Amino acid sequence: MKKAFLLLCTVLLMGNLFAQKTPESKSGWMLGAQSYSFRLFPFSEALRKIDSCGLKYVEAFPTQQIGGGIAGTMNFTMDADTRQAVKKLLKDRGLTLVAYGVVRAKDEAEWKSLFEFAKEMGIRNINTEPDVKQISYIGELAKKYKINVALHNHPKPSHYWHPDSVLSVIGTNPYLGSCSDIGHWVRSGLDPVECLKKLEGHVLGMHFKDLEEKAPKTHDVVWGTGVCDIPAVIAELKRQKFKGPISAEYEYKWENNGPEIAESVKNFRAIYLK
Repeated sequence: MKKAFLLLCTVLLMGNLFAQKTPESKSGWMLGAQSYSFRLFPFSEALRKIDSCGLKYVEAFPTQQIGGGIAGTMNFTMDADTRQAVKKLLKDRGLTLVAYGVVRAKDEAEWKSLFEFAKEMGIRNINTEPDVKQISYIGELAKKYKINVALHNHPKPSHYWHPDSVLSVIGTNPYLGSCSDIGHWVRSGLDPVECLKKLEGHVLGMHFKDLEEKAPKTHDVVWGTGVCDIPAVIAELKRQKFKGPISAEYEYKWENNGPEIAESVKNFRAIYLK
């Protein structure tokens, strides 16, 4: 009993210490990284890099090799044994898989399979850019499984580049909303704060970026040093009482972008606390 009590105290202490280092968790924000930031490496190595950046939440993407002695990719069609092996990779790192995407499925049966995968893996948000004709049955599946479907905005001319195209299809379904990629909005000539305001109540998750300049062809920079007005974005998320995953997606310096993501995380937390 004494050993169990001491172990419990240690776990609680470590949890409190980590919470102190992650102030955004008080707002229900799950600050993590999209493993696509580390697309040149297998998922097992991406987890190590995400952990080293001071993050505990993960968004996976389907085509990344798993690695760590596990064959195959992070596709939702992986078999049961592979799913268990991936769960162990996450558990061993103390990381939580909260989002998955950007992913598509060809028909209702395949979407059902995707939801089954998300349910088993504990995924909260499926980030996607589906055909508009699929929205009706995707929305019903989302209600059934109680899993969010967040429509992601690649830059124009992709279908969901503008908030209006998201709002036009989600209706009143609370499980349908936006995976708001602030960097891609800037690439499309939009103001990320105004886009967030337009989507208020429907922002289910984020792809977080800061960019060197307001242009279609530009690159990521450390958060708070670019043109995306990170302080204003964070302030708007606070005002909206947003809760959900925020994935760092750093698409630059692919061979070694971990240090810049880690610096971005520090800047994010400093801005959050102001």
